[in-house]
Amino acid sequence: MLNILALDPATKCGWATQYASGTWDLSVRRDESSGMRLIRLKAKLDRIMFSGIKIEHPELVPRLIVFEAARHAAPKMANALSVQSELQGVIKLFCEENGIQFRGYSPSEIKKHATGKGNANKAAMLAAARAKWPDKTIADDNEADALWLLDLALSEYTVATLDD
Repeated sequence: MLNILALDPATKCGWATQYASGTWDLSVRRDESSGMRLIRLKAKLDRIMFSGIKIEHPELVPRLIVFEAARHAAPKMANALSVQSELQGVIKLFCEENGIQFRGYSPSEIKKHATGKGNANKAAMLAAARAKWPDKTIADDNEADALWLLDLALSEYTVATLDD
């Protein structure tokens, strides 16, 4: 099976694979430059790629990374779009450097897959995820978005889904 890593890039970065999911806190701390958010994301990706997983379980190494590719934002969300764009750049560069394929999905594609509505809000996305995967503890909307991204990619690129 194609191993996929799904990312909802943001300061609270949701992530999901076929085996596990969660969130990474990429927050900039006191007395740090804003670039530390990017360094934290790169370190998380490096850990996945270059930890013992690659040697002991090469089948767990991602061959495809999918992510939410935000392209537009309301004026009051311009800063968030800037952060997300920088994080997307880190993801793309990481993929290029490591021979990993990548695919970005628009927020409306993900929302439509999850709820049937391309303009669903965070609460609806989280509720839909908890309904679809009732045995899974889903911490927040970031993790839910990553799970939906993974589910969407699995439906497009494999015969298996998260339900299998």
